[in-house]
Amino acid sequence: MNMWRLLTPPKFTRYVKICFRVSKQANSHRCFSISCQSDEYIRRFISEHTEIVGEQSLTPEVKLRLFTTNCRFWRERPELWPFGDPYWAIYWPGGQALSRYLLDNPGVCRGKAVLDLGSGCGASTIAAKLCGAVHVVANDIDNVAAVATQMNFELNGLEPPVCLTDNMIGSQASCFDLILLGDMFYDEALATSLHSWLDRCVKTHGTKVLIGDPGRAQFEEHGIRQLLRQLAQYELPESVREENYGLTCSRVWCYRPEL
Repeated sequence: MNMWRLLTPPKFTRYVKICFRVSKQANSHRCFSISCQSDEYIRRFISEHTEIVGEQSLTPEVKLRLFTTNCRFWRERPELWPFGDPYWAIYWPGGQALSRYLLDNPGVCRGKAVLDLGSGCGASTIAAKLCGAVHVVANDIDNVAAVATQMNFELNGLEPPVCLTDNMIGSQASCFDLILLGDMFYDEALATSLHSWLDRCVKTHGTKVLIGDPGRAQFEEHGIRQLLRQLAQYELPESVREENYGLTCSRVWCYRPEL
């Protein structure tokens, strides 16, 4: 059975939390192995268990290492996965729309300092760099995602970016002109903390905030939705629709707290 394909972020999280509690011994071994594995080991693992793709996404000009149906862990038992939740191994529809928007509107990033929060595979960070951002930071609390992002930058002929694995939600973030968030509003508590932090970033530092989301309920029903102006809408490729419970489109929004 495909253990990743049918999982949206919240369902994925619940599924992994259940499946990864197979035994105390297995969990102890996993925690030890994650903390001790070098970036070089992680690189080899990613190379062996992902494929280079891109053509079936909204950004065919960007190459990424992701899970596909040909990959072992697409259908493997979850307890055999040696790391944390592999959000980085899937190109989520909100991130696809956000990356497409940047590539279609390079002036949004040109000459700017850009933070990609919850960067995952690094696609939006790559798009920002391709569009002329002078400084890009990929922020994901998963160290494996950081390594995957560095590999994806190299795959696209770019120098690896600064990758931070600290949780930056709540930080000052005063040095960034633009903050990008793709598929981050999949949990109500997370959405609320993001709302509060983004509000401070915009009002205190004048930061511009762009959000990519395919219309998940947690996003559409949250209060922040009333403070957003839609910038673009993209029809999702058929393969992406199938992998995301039939979602048909994804949108890009600009956060406007004055609305």
